[in-house]
Amino acid sequence: MSLSKRALAEFIGTFWLVLGGCGSAVLAAAFPHMGIGFLGVALAVGLTVPFGLMVGGRFKGSDLPAYVIAQVLGAIVAALVLYVIASGKAGFDLSGGLAANGYGDHSPGGYSLGSGLLTEVVMTFMFLMVILGATDARAPQGFAPIAIGFCLTLIHLISIPVTNTSVNPARSTGPAVIVGGWALAQLWLFWVAPLIGAGLAGMAYRVFAGEDKSAALSPGSPAPLKASH
Repeated sequence: MSLSKRALAEFIGTFWLVLGGCGSAVLAAAFPHMGIGFLGVALAVGLTVPFGLMVGGRFKGSDLPAYVIAQVLGAIVAALVLYVIASGKAGFDLSGGLAANGYGDHSPGGYSLGSGLLTEVVMTFMFLMVILGATDARAPQGFAPIAIGFCLTLIHLISIPVTNTSVNPARSTGPAVIVGGWALAQLWLFWVAPLIGAGLAGMAYRVFAGEDKSAALSPGSPAPLKASH
């Protein structure tokens, strides 16, 4: 599959992740008498992952910039679509955040910067460990989307009250671009923390699993790529 097609797959996968996750939070979480709540939002996000994995493709390090650009653009377009939908209701106020990630006054539970940083590092670390393990060449084939989807569901159940859950800089960037102001000012945390967590997971996995048969995968890709030597 060409890089352009794989990048398009990343765009679609991230678009669906952000629209599904943020959309469920903004439109359905607190709907009177029938709101889906935190559990519903967490399940909605988890259910989007198998789709993202199925439409993605294999990649190598040199393809990373294309994937990053595609994911960020997909997230921004999804946030824009969500904004257009949400603004169709009388009384809609963008200051509510459009499910943007935040800390301090903009944390759903009022958690501090330090709490948000630690939460995002740990959650991303565990997310990447599950991805790397589930897509390892030695792992049972075909179950990666299920494992990754349920892992992301649990991550959201834990961290929605703290930061609204990022573990993906693109997911954070989309709503922040639309909301602006405080969301853009706090966006740095939701790039730094996931990158730290992912980097630590990569190093830990190489120690625990070894490089010879391990597989590398982006959060939006379905098939493992055997490590090169």
